[in-house]
Amino acid sequence: MTTRYTEDHEYIRMEGDVGTVGITHHAQDKLGDLVYVEQPKVGRRLAAGEEASIIESVKAAAEVKAPVAGEVIEVNEAVVADPSLVNSDPEGAGWFFKLRVSDAAAVAALHDEAAYKALIA
Repeated sequence: MTTRYTEDHEYIRMEGDVGTVGITHHAQDKLGDLVYVEQPKVGRRLAAGEEASIIESVKAAAEVKAPVAGEVIEVNEAVVADPSLVNSDPEGAGWFFKLRVSDAAAVAALHDEAAYKALIA
């Protein structure tokens, strides 16, 4: 499993050609307690950087963007029912959606963990 990060604080964890997308611990910490999550439809094709999910916290509304292009193959309904999962376990049970990635090279071009940690330091 490889995990890569965007400058907008999304992560994508790759298993084969499927990437699980969510927001980082840093992002959820800045947003505060999440109260609402709207997910993309399964089957939707997303371009890299395209808005996929909408999230609202007690502080602000934000977008979760697709880190790379691909097709949504699964959404995490658990975070719709209980948005606090994103706060308690953002890089585990609090994931948003899974993408069948169209270009593996695009994933490799994102930040690795060391580069992401330097970005937020």
